Amino acid sequence: MKQRIITALVLAPLAIAGIFLLPIKFFMLFTAAIFLLASKEWARFVNPDSQSSTILYVFGFVLAITLMLLPVEQLWSASGIHPIVVNGLIVAAVWWAVSLLLVASYPKTNTLWAGSKAVKALFGLLTLVPFFWAMIVLRSVNIHHDFFYGGALLMYVFLLVWAADTGAYFCGKRFGKHKLAPNVSPGKTIEGFVGGAVSSMIVAFVASVLFEIEADKMVLFFVAALITTFVSALGDLSESIFKREAKLKDSGNLLPGHGGILDRIDSLTAAVPVFALTYLLWLM
Repeated sequence: MKQRIITALVLAPLAIAGIFLLPIKFFMLFTAAIFLLASKEWARFVNPDSQSSTILYVFGFVLAITLMLLPVEQLWSASGIHPIVVNGLIVAAVWWAVSLLLVASYPKTNTLWAGSKAVKALFGLLTLVPFFWAMIVLRSVNIHHDFFYGGALLMYVFLLVWAADTGAYFCGKRFGKHKLAPNVSPGKTIEGFVGGAVSSMIVAFVASVLFEIEADKMVLFFVAALITTFVSALGDLSESIFKREAKLKDSGNLLPGHGGILDRIDSLTAAVPVFALTYLLWLM
């Protein structure tokens, strides 16, 4: 636990500084580094017995292609966000709906995908590429008029997820009796999930005041927060089934006391794209 706390105390300020202080192009490099480290760990899900870098090269190539198709200068226009981004986030939302089915039906349906390296690699791309672009989209919202606004939006999503995780841990430990997904993650409970949702709603309430959300959008703001909280739990459970299939306890060992990069961002890989989509469609 001591090592876990020390690592968190180092990582949290670095993440916050990166979100708020880096110019957008340097923030893209920062996020791309996270993407590549996570891709390397996903390669272990695809083939835990191989040290091959093929998956890393493929993921990096796909990210590079998307960057060429959509330079950051073309991300926003006078009419709003580029349609490619919206369509990409919709694809991500569909993927997380599929992921919900995979988690809910595990292990009955794992035979449909667990034996295919190509399918597991595709799942990784659907998880990580939208996460990268959603980070960039949220960070760049209104950046030319208020440099810190997009950072505040992104930080809000992080706080939603962190509050949900913290509330789930303490409420689950104190009140947990009914398993949430026993075949995937036996330690998670329905009571913990509810406690996490309540914690995230407290964060959402504070954020609604700070962001000065208009009255006619207040309900949508809280619905978006609830959906984001739900899919953040799904992101965690989704990674768990891939770790189970690969017979891995952690996705890696890069972060002492925490495991790998994917172990830290699993909830965010779902929460950030889904919140970005709800923001662009409902709240902007």
